[in-house]
Amino acid sequence: MAHWYDGPAALRVGTDPRRIPLEVAASYRARTRGLLGRDGIDGAMLLTPAASVHTFRMRFAIDVAYLDRNLRVLDVVTMAPGRLGLPRLRARHVLEAAAGAMAGWGLTAGTTLEVDTP
Repeated sequence: MAHWYDGPAALRVGTDPRRIPLEVAASYRARTRGLLGRDGIDGAMLLTPAASVHTFRMRFAIDVAYLDRNLRVLDVVTMAPGRLGLPRLRARHVLEAAAGAMAGWGLTAGTTLEVDTP
C-alpha cells in the first residue's frame, strides 16, 4: 500500500486464508491513542509509520510485531503494561494484538503479512 489511512481493514498472515480484523492507525492522533483506554482488542492494530511502542497506561498485555517496509515480520514480543519497547532497526510498522493472539495466527519472525483495505 503506497499511502496509509486510518480505518478498518483486514490482515492476512502468510498463506493462511483467514482475514483478521485490523484497525489502521496512520495519523499522528490515531497512533498516539493506539490501544490506550481499551480493555482489549478484537483482531489487531497496525501503527504506521512506527518503529517502537510503549504500554504505559495500558490495561492489558499485548503482542507486538515489528514489520519492515514490505510487511515482513522482523520480531515478535509480548509486552506487559507499563513497559517501553526499544526501537527496531528497519522497522517501519508495528502490529499490536492481545497477548497470545499472534501465536494463534502463526505469526513469527520472517512471516509476510498482507493488508486488505475496503
